[in-house]
Amino acid sequence: MINRLIEEIKKKEAPIVVGLDPQLSFLPEHLLETAKKEAGEGLEAVAAAVLAFNRRIIDATYDLIPAVKPQIAMYEQFGIPGLIAYKETVDYAKKKGLVVIADVKRGDIGSTSAAYADAHLGSVSVFGKTFEPFGADMATVNPYLGSDGVKPFLDVCKEHDKGIFILVKTSNPSSGEFQDKKLGKKTLYEQVGQMVEKWGEDLREGQYSNVGAVVGATYPEVGKQMRKAMPHTYILVPGYGAQGGKGEDLAVFFDKDGLGAIVNSSRGIIAAYKNEAYSKYKEEGFDEASRAAVLDMKKDILGAIGKK
Repeated sequence: MINRLIEEIKKKEAPIVVGLDPQLSFLPEHLLETAKKEAGEGLEAVAAAVLAFNRRIIDATYDLIPAVKPQIAMYEQFGIPGLIAYKETVDYAKKKGLVVIADVKRGDIGSTSAAYADAHLGSVSVFGKTFEPFGADMATVNPYLGSDGVKPFLDVCKEHDKGIFILVKTSNPSSGEFQDKKLGKKTLYEQVGQMVEKWGEDLREGQYSNVGAVVGATYPEVGKQMRKAMPHTYILVPGYGAQGGKGEDLAVFFDKDGLGAIVNSSRGIIAAYKNEAYSKYKEEGFDEASRAAVLDMKKDILGAIGKK
């Protein structure tokens, strides 16, 4: 799977992923009104508006980007209708040829972890038939429970040619409360990074493994450090834009050939129409604003890594 992602990054010259994290405040009023007329004043209407919103953003950007990353909590907040919208978003993105990274941050042990892995990346067999419940291509994984929690995901990646991104150093301000703590001479995030490289040994496809890492754009010095420490690990970099990450900070996350990392932006793209820089598109043109924001992000990052 990592090779497919890399092929798409090369083809579109865009090491970026769009985070499809729809909040209620991001949804244009006209989408909500249309959905309310068709589905009534309930969660079904909100979910329908979310799906319509996502589809238009995908339609406006799929030719520019290699991947999307829906954050499942933004759908779960709207209950079962929201989860249906999540599944339909995954299916629609895949129909457009995009790699789908499920931002689910799952991590448990035993049969529970295996069930999470099967649900999001694998398959289940019932009544003599096999189904992919959510059918994402890659997923984010929380390693806090250790190898017991990660191994089921590794098994599913091997069986189904899927990929995972394991949390190493997250972009949020309080991440250091635990991740920066030293255990002996190394921080917790360094030790997790070592394990990510180890977990990925049997899942390499050439230079890189199907086991990737999450390292936040807001910590470029850590990015530089972990790029060297994890030579076979692709890095998913959240925190660009709204959280403060800038293109000039990101070159250290990449290898010399411009590969090795993919940068996420969520609200900076999907809610771009609310940004003064893209206000000319207005609410009705939210999808065109998203396309413009992707082009600007692409220019920023490629310039920073010396590709343009």
